[in-house]
Amino acid sequence: MPEGNRAEGSDWGEERVSGAAVIAQALKTQDVQYMFGVVGFPVTEIAVAAQQLGIRYIGMRNEQAACYAASAIGYLTSRPGVCLVVSGPGLIHALGGMANANMNCWPLIVIAGSSERSQETMGAFQEFPQVEACRLYSKFSAQPSSIQHIPSVIEKAVRSSIYGRPGACYIDIPADLVILQENVNSVKYKECCMPPPISMAETSAVCMAASVIRSAKQPLLIIGKGAAYAHAEDSIRKLVEQCNLPFLPTPMGKGVVPDSHPNCVGAARSRALQSADVIMLFGARLNWILHFGLPPRYQPDVKFIQVDICAEELGNNVKPAVTLLGDVNAVSKQLLEQLDKTAWQCPAESKWWETLREKMKSNQVVSKELASRKSLPMNYYTVFYHVQEQLPRDCFVISEGANTMDIGRTVLQNYLPRHRLDAGTFGTMGVGLGFAIAAALVAKDKSPGQRVICVEGDSAFGFSGMEVETICRYNLPIILLVVNNNGIYQGFNADTWKEMLNFQDATTASPPMCLLPNSHYEQVMSAFGGKGYFVQTPEELQNSLRQTLADTSTPSLINIMIEPQSTRKAQVSAFNLTVTCQVNDSQQ
Repeated sequence: MPEGNRAEGSDWGEERVSGAAVIAQALKTQDVQYMFGVVGFPVTEIAVAAQQLGIRYIGMRNEQAACYAASAIGYLTSRPGVCLVVSGPGLIHALGGMANANMNCWPLIVIAGSSERSQETMGAFQEFPQVEACRLYSKFSAQPSSIQHIPSVIEKAVRSSIYGRPGACYIDIPADLVILQENVNSVKYKECCMPPPISMAETSAVCMAASVIRSAKQPLLIIGKGAAYAHAEDSIRKLVEQCNLPFLPTPMGKGVVPDSHPNCVGAARSRALQSADVIMLFGARLNWILHFGLPPRYQPDVKFIQVDICAEELGNNVKPAVTLLGDVNAVSKQLLEQLDKTAWQCPAESKWWETLREKMKSNQVVSKELASRKSLPMNYYTVFYHVQEQLPRDCFVISEGANTMDIGRTVLQNYLPRHRLDAGTFGTMGVGLGFAIAAALVAKDKSPGQRVICVEGDSAFGFSGMEVETICRYNLPIILLVVNNNGIYQGFNADTWKEMLNFQDATTASPPMCLLPNSHYEQVMSAFGGKGYFVQTPEELQNSLRQTLADTSTPSLINIMIEPQSTRKAQVSAFNLTVTCQVNDSQQ
C-alpha cells in the first residue's frame, strides 16, 4: 500500500487506511486505468487517492460527458473506465451516460458519493435513492456495507461489466465511508478478475449455419459493433474473402473489414437489405438501425443467421433460421473451419453481385455529383469529400449530429476496427467530445501520433462544447470539425433570419430547429488556447485541414459553414417551403 494511502492510527500506532484509499486500491487491483469525473463533496478524496496510485484522472466539465468518455474507454480497451461523480444531481447527470453504455453494450463503472448513512431519510444534502435509480440503467447496482466490503463490490462490478453482454455497473459510496479510517490489515483485496470466458456455439448449429450459407443465392454479411468489440476482424475478413461475401457494416462496425474492401456494399445498403435471401448477423442487433429485420426492408422469407454473445437477443423480432450463441470471434472461426470442409463461394459474376455493383455505382455517381458542386455555401457532400481526401488512414473518426453523422458515415472511410464512434444504438447526442477525449487518451498511450477527428453538427456540439476546455487543459491533439448549418437538421441564413425578426418575435416566429446563424464556434477553442478556423469555401477547408493535421501538439476546431437548407438529397424541403411562407405572410 503506497504511503500516501495510509494514516497513522490510534494510540496503538496501527496503520490505518481511509475508504477513499481502499476504493482507489481496489480499482487499481482490478486493472482500471482511467477515471473521468467532476469532483466535489464527497468524492474529491477518491480522485486524489486514485491519482496517487497511477490511475489517470481526467477532470471533465459535465458529468454526462465524463460518463460518455468512461464508457468509450470500455469499448476501446475492453476494460471499464470509471466515471466519478458527486451525489444527487451529479449522479442524475451521469445517468444519460450509463443508459448509453448499457444500450451500446460497453463496460462502464460509475461511482457516486451519497449522503451519510446516519442521515438517511432525514433530508440529507443531495439525498436521493441512488442505488435503486441506477438499477434501471445498469447490470449491477450496490452500496458497500463497510470499508472491508468495498474490494469485493468493486471486483463484482468490474467482472459484471465485462462478462456476458458488457454494460454499465454502479457503486454507491456514502460520504462517511469515504473518510472513515480502518486498520489496514483488516482490508483484503480481491484478485483481478479473469478476462471473460470465451464461449463457442454448438457444433450442430455451426453445421446448420454452414449449410444455409452454401444454399444462398444472394447472401449478405452484416458486421456490427459487437464484432468490433470481440476483436473478430481477422476471422471475419477471412470469411468474407474465402466465401466472396458482400458485407454491410453497421455505423460502428465500420473498419472491422476496411470500407475500401471490394466486398463492402455500404453504397448499396438498401438494395442489399431488400434483396438478400440469407443474412448473417455478426454482433449486430435487429433493432431500429437495421429496420427490425422486417418487410418491406427485407424479403419476407429471408433467412437470418444470428451470432451473438447474448442468448436473449437471439430471435428478437424475427424467427432466425440458425442461432449461434457465443463469442463473435470464436464463432467466426468455427464457421470458417466448417466451410473449409466443403469449399463454397458466392460467384463473382453472379446476378447478385451484378445487381449490387450496379446500385453502388449509381449511388456513388450521385454522391460525387453533389460533392463536385461549386456553389456556395457548401453542402455536406462537398465538405466530407474534401475531409476524406486528407484524413489519415489510421485516424479515429468520432461523429454525432443528424445529417452530419448520417451523411458523413457514407463518405468518411474507416480502415481499422474500433476507430469509429458515434451516437450509437441509443441515438445519443452529446457523446462526441467525451468519446473524442477517450479516443485521444487511448491513442496517446498505444499509438502516439494517431489523430482523432471529431465531426460534429452545430447542434450536437452545443451539448458538450465546454469540454473544449478539457481538451485544451490536457493538450489533446483533437481536431474538431463543426459542420454548421445554423440549426437542428436545417436552419436559416443570416439574411432570412434578420428579415423574419423584423416582423415577429423569435420565440413565436423562429421554427424550433433554428439556431443563431453564423455562430463562431471556433472562438470557443481559441478562448482556451487552441486554434480556431472559420471556413466558408473548399479552399479554406483544405488549407485549415492541412494546417491542423500538420500540428500534432495543439487542439483545433474548424467551423465549417454550409448551406442551411442542405440535406441528404438536393431538393426543396417542406421545412424550407414553410419558412418561406412564414416570411412572405409577415410581409403582407
